[in-house]
Amino acid sequence: MTDVTGPAGTPDALAARPPEPDAGRVGGTFIVLYALAFASTSLLFIAPLLVTLALKINTLVGIDRAPNSLALVAGVGSLVAMVGNPVFGRLSDRTTSRWGMRRPWMVLGLTGGSIGILVVALAPNVPVVLIGWCTAQLFFNAVLAAQVAVLPDQVPAAQRGLVSGVLGVCLPVASVVGTFLVKLFTGDQLAMFLVPCAVGGFFILLFAATLKDRRLASADRPPWSLRELAGTFYVNPRRSPDFAWAFASRFMFVLAYAFLVTYQAYYLLEHVGSAESEVPGQIFLGTLAQSAFVVVASVVGGRLSDRTGRRKVFVLTASVGYGVAMFVIALAAGFNGYLVGMALGGLAFGVYVAVDLALVTDVLPDRNDTAKDLGVFNIAGALPFSVAPAIAPVVLAFGGGSYTVLYALGGVCAIAGAAAVLRVKGVR
Repeated sequence: MTDVTGPAGTPDALAARPPEPDAGRVGGTFIVLYALAFASTSLLFIAPLLVTLALKINTLVGIDRAPNSLALVAGVGSLVAMVGNPVFGRLSDRTTSRWGMRRPWMVLGLTGGSIGILVVALAPNVPVVLIGWCTAQLFFNAVLAAQVAVLPDQVPAAQRGLVSGVLGVCLPVASVVGTFLVKLFTGDQLAMFLVPCAVGGFFILLFAATLKDRRLASADRPPWSLRELAGTFYVNPRRSPDFAWAFASRFMFVLAYAFLVTYQAYYLLEHVGSAESEVPGQIFLGTLAQSAFVVVASVVGGRLSDRTGRRKVFVLTASVGYGVAMFVIALAAGFNGYLVGMALGGLAFGVYVAVDLALVTDVLPDRNDTAKDLGVFNIAGALPFSVAPAIAPVVLAFGGGSYTVLYALGGVCAIAGAAAVLRVKGVR
């Protein structure tokens, strides 16, 4: 990877990168199919993370041991994701297949990840759950790495805020669909795991089949070396400080989100006092409340960012807002307070996901390695799901089992993410 820094120490994109994608705007059909595929990839991850993985482990070991067992499974799985995403990103950047650079990894990742989910669904104990979830995380991250790279591949800079905003809607839509499907099949554990894979897989394959994928000539493929392999997981923060600060901001924001979603089921069981049979339905309602606001905030935030040419102020405001929402959930006296916090979090989350990805694509160090660099950046989205389960049992132990303390810590993390984005200098 070649890093070229300008006089102020920020990346000189024009010097390091080939021309932007074709100046012609992408059409509505492309955006719809891209959004459906991106939402489907989110569905593959989010349905287990929000509900089924926690309930599966609770069934195997009981509520007293479940938080620590979930910490092990989610933490190790996220470490696998952290490694897999940039590796598959670099492989994608170097793929010379006649089927394109991104398409093969979408198909391979979907197949391997679905097998991993099947293993989780049928697992008789926690070690087998761990093996299945790690397999799913590894291969689903191949899908994610390839799909994220499509944004700088295909979408001109003038449309990235809009498309990023549409993609920002995908996670909440996937959350609602995932929790609804799980709720619909409550009591049938196999269907709770596999139906989201079947629904998501259809739209991923549809997008892969219709994508006019980039193709790389064999003569243009960069050579492999141990140094190149090591660089898969690293972008020099001194040469690319804006990228480094954007990474830090995303990490802290997602860490707050990871605290919420990883322990949401146990929060409802222990803090709110819900019965286990009520939890899938309550998570669905909370996700629905959050997602209704995310959809509006994401599209509006992305359009406003494009029109004003500003990114930082939106990310900053969203990070602070999400921190406030976490405090509301932490202090909630019952289910209604939880719903209010989820709705407030939806407003903030929508603006954040709409603009943050557009900000990052504006500060990528080298367009020749877009998938690799975005894979490195996606570590900021994967690593928190290892860090949060590692920290949470300690926080709960010192806090006397209080989810108020745990979620208040999440609020602090989100606000710290706001402070980090202030240090990005290369975008307004």
